[in-house]
Amino acid sequence: MRRGRIERAIIYLIASAFTFFAAFPVVWALDISLRFEKDIITRHVALFPSPATLTNYIAIWTQSNLPDLMWNSAVATFFTVIICVFAGTLASYSLSRQQFGGRQNVLLFFLVLRMFPVVLMIIPLFIIMRQAGLLDTRIGLALAYTALLLPIFIWMMKGFFDAIPLELEEAARIDGCTRLGAMWRVILPLVRGGLWACAVFIGIAAWNEYLFALMLTTSSGSRTWPVGLQLMVGEFQLPWGALTAGGILSILPVLALFAVVQRSMVRGLAQGAVKG
Repeated sequence: MRRGRIERAIIYLIASAFTFFAAFPVVWALDISLRFEKDIITRHVALFPSPATLTNYIAIWTQSNLPDLMWNSAVATFFTVIICVFAGTLASYSLSRQQFGGRQNVLLFFLVLRMFPVVLMIIPLFIIMRQAGLLDTRIGLALAYTALLLPIFIWMMKGFFDAIPLELEEAARIDGCTRLGAMWRVILPLVRGGLWACAVFIGIAAWNEYLFALMLTTSSGSRTWPVGLQLMVGEFQLPWGALTAGGILSILPVLALFAVVQRSMVRGLAQGAVKG
């Protein structure tokens, strides 16, 4: 009995340490964002802002271009998720259920694509986007994100489709469903949690992407928030308060998304962990 309590205490201690390690940068950024600029870089260290102020939040929202930057990020993320969910679901379903020549090579190709550094894709994508007239556009940025994230989505969703017994689909087809009908009516409801989990993962990755946004956008009409925050750093000026306020504001949509899909996402991940 006592040994069990000690083991439980050790587990809680380790979990608390990991939680503190993961949350500390965010808490620290929140602390800095609530300080006046003169209180951020000072010899007198204080754990909490005294007095706290929302000056940095008001300044970055009203004086900078952050609302437009976040809107550009939201549009690019939305189209990236839509394309990945539509194309990736069909592709992963086909790779999971269909037996055709070269199937393993296709999966291996998607895996190999993720092994190369992302920077190798920038120049070819830049040339393609320029030739297609999509350079410095939000749609072009979404297509670039899709090229980066679609292989990951396909691999993740294939695992969820593999976990569904083939007999369920065969029974639906015996009852008169077409292959797509069986997929829509029987398979997709069963992998709905996994689909939410993959879509959220893709959405967060697109929302925070920086390198493609830096290289493929040049104007404020398509520039995303990570690039916009980076451009606030001047040669002789580093506005810590405004930067941390922008960072905190940028994670609010992600938190809201998690709050909406939390249950479905956890259920989907749990199903994948058990059945996969």
